[in-house]
Amino acid sequence: MLASITDDPPILVCADLQVEYLTPGRRHVIRDGEAATTRCLELLTLWRDRLWPVMHLKRIAQAAWFNPASRLTDWIAEARPRPGEMTFEHPLPSAYSSSRFVDYMSNIHNGRCVLIGFSLDETILATAVDGFHRSHRYQVVADAVACRQPGSGDGAAYKQAVVNVAGNFATIQSSAELIKTSGAVAV
Repeated sequence: MLASITDDPPILVCADLQVEYLTPGRRHVIRDGEAATTRCLELLTLWRDRLWPVMHLKRIAQAAWFNPASRLTDWIAEARPRPGEMTFEHPLPSAYSSSRFVDYMSNIHNGRCVLIGFSLDETILATAVDGFHRSHRYQVVADAVACRQPGSGDGAAYKQAVVNVAGNFATIQSSAELIKTSGAVAV
């Protein structure tokens, strides 16, 4: 089934686009940060230019490695939420750990959400799984998500494995598949 993206645009959900994930030497530094950031910013710009709905998720954990008072939890400058864009802080990996997010998602009708951003192996995966169990529809943009470096092994294989798992709970698409010249998006 195809729906016009301009008639019924999905909500772009920007997950954890925070400085923490791009700072070299940090425990949760992401793999391929530059490529993922570029793709995220391209999609964010498209959504903003067309005045489509944008939502930002920000992980505020209480763990020692994630100090909320640190500037490392700040948004990446280009991805900072603008007035009118929704923001939700969540303490656990899933965005559904925010009661405000749960309230919002339970009140939208036929909502479709496109997940992009960092912490693929935490926030994005956990949110897709929780959303699936609530009958919410998610799409994960495979070339606009990134995850931390695994402790050992091949980072690209790790990311692909997480994307494959997310595919059990969300539609997986590339950014090129998401937005086609036909103006349609698979739902």
